[in-house]
Amino acid sequence: MSDPIEQAALNARLMTPIAAIVDKQRATLAPMLHGGTGQAAQAALRDDECVRKIATFCYPLLPGLVRLAVKEPTFVSFILNNREKVLAPLTRPA
Repeated sequence: MSDPIEQAALNARLMTPIAAIVDKQRATLAPMLHGGTGQAAQAALRDDECVRKIATFCYPLLPGLVRLAVKEPTFVSFILNNREKVLAPLTRPA
């Protein structure tokens, strides 16, 4: 998936549902980032295993049609590659 057009299409399909999930599941996701605020959360965002855990948690929460179009390994890879943009709201206080 190195094609920029493919990557842009994936971004368009995933960003809206992911933003909704992150907003709705903030209380569940924040502890996965070691408290969800401050330096610990920033360090957790740099930890691939921590981000992978959050992506794995979020994947089943995506709308069914998105899950049909985007398989879990692709979704996890997307989150790992876009972690700052996707998960940044978790590092700020509610």
